[in-house]
Amino acid sequence: MTFIFIILSILLIIGIFFNGLGSIGLMRFPDVYTRLHAATKCTTFGSIFTSISVIVFGFYFWKVSGDSKYGVLALHTIVALACLIITNPTGAHAIARAAHRSGVMPKQAVIDDLKEADLE
Repeated sequence: MTFIFIILSILLIIGIFFNGLGSIGLMRFPDVYTRLHAATKCTTFGSIFTSISVIVFGFYFWKVSGDSKYGVLALHTIVALACLIITNPTGAHAIARAAHRSGVMPKQAVIDDLKEADLE
C-alpha cells in the first residue's frame, strides 16, 4: 500500500512542478506568444501527470475495495484528460493566430513567416 502512495506522490509532485513553471512563465515572459507557450505546454504536461495520479488512485482502490465509484472516477478522469489533450493546444493555437492577425507582434521577432502566409 505504501508503494502506491509513493507513486501517487511522485506523479502529483511532477504535476505541481510543471503547473508552477507554467504560472511563473505566465508572469515573467514579455509577450502574448511566449506567455501562451509557457501556459499551454507546462499546464498541459502538469495536468497530464495530476490526472494520471487520479487514474492510478481510482483503479487501485477499485481493485482493492471493489467499490465501483473509484472505477467511475478513473474513467471520468480519462475522458477529461482526453478532452484536455485535444482542446488545450487547439485553443492556444487559435489564441496565437488571433493575436497575430490582430497585429500583436512578438517582442523580439526577427523573421515573420506568418505575415507572408497571410498575404497569399
